[in-house]
Amino acid sequence: MNTFKTSLAILASLVIFSSCGNHKKDKTADQVKPYPVITLSPQTANIYSDYPATIQGIQNIEIRPKIDGYVADIFVDEGASVKKGQLLFRINAPQYEQDVKTTEANIKIAQADVNAARMNVDKVKPLVDGDIVSPYQLESAKYTLESKQGALAQANAALNNAKTNLSYTQIFSPVDGVIGILPYKIGSLVSSTTANPLTTVSNIESIYAYFSINERQGLDFFLAAKGITMQQKLATLPPVNLVLANGNVLPTAGKVETASGLINAQTGSINMRATFPNHDGLVRSGSSAVVRIPRTINSALLVPQKATYQIQGKLFVYVVDKSNKVNSAEITTAASTDDSYVIQKGLKAGDRVVADGISNLREGLEIKPTK
Repeated sequence: MNTFKTSLAILASLVIFSSCGNHKKDKTADQVKPYPVITLSPQTANIYSDYPATIQGIQNIEIRPKIDGYVADIFVDEGASVKKGQLLFRINAPQYEQDVKTTEANIKIAQADVNAARMNVDKVKPLVDGDIVSPYQLESAKYTLESKQGALAQANAALNNAKTNLSYTQIFSPVDGVIGILPYKIGSLVSSTTANPLTTVSNIESIYAYFSINERQGLDFFLAAKGITMQQKLATLPPVNLVLANGNVLPTAGKVETASGLINAQTGSINMRATFPNHDGLVRSGSSAVVRIPRTINSALLVPQKATYQIQGKLFVYVVDKSNKVNSAEITTAASTDDSYVIQKGLKAGDRVVADGISNLREGLEIKPTK
């Protein structure tokens, strides 16, 4: 009997203790937690838009042989910097040396023929003056002289042509630049019809960044720009930046200089070109990068990116009502800064938004707003 009474007393104590514990937990759950809240107001925002770009030097010149022959010497290596007029290749083509020697010999023959024809004219002329021979013979001698002089001129032209062909055995750089790949090695047979060039010399003192914007972006872009003509609008655009493949920004800003006059019917895009100084040769032709175009919005509503969450590709924020209860609201963004979104639709000036710690929130939860 005593054991039964003792068990009842222990059970009653456990029930009372459990009830007290649950009551404490309920009080803890009902506590209103503080969350940072911001009130939206229009402000000036500096935003930017990024466009993938391909890089080309201001000059990409293919070096091709103009004659047939074997590669005898290569005086540069891939990636080397060269100056205008620097010797790059020598083509072994001995037939052109022989052509020069042959035409030089032909010139001597032609010159001798001219001299003989002139002597004949000088011989016939006094005979005609003395009525010893017919004037016809003098005219014939003069025509022969003119023919020989023409043959001499033709031989001289042939010599010039042979020397020109011989000069093609040495290939020089047409500009300052950087050497590309060298697909042909010493001993390779090349000609003017060879598919690949001997190399490419890229002038990368300045570089072109080619990028595209869609038709809608183009309309917004140029409607916002000042000026009447396209060139005037381009001239008023702010400097743009080039973000390299490693995420670094090229130290010197560039300028958007051209926009295509036609919209690509297949892609619906407008091709544009920005020019950037590249004095140290850091960026090479063929690189990939991103053109970053800045823009200023005078009356923008900004929401921190950490105040948003995503569901099925849509962005949401928690809006605080007058009772300090939170409700989710879908938003549409127009652009972004480094850490904020520019709101296009879904919020208005004066709305209060939870700025951080939103992972613990739920619909209708009451919070204590803090700044």
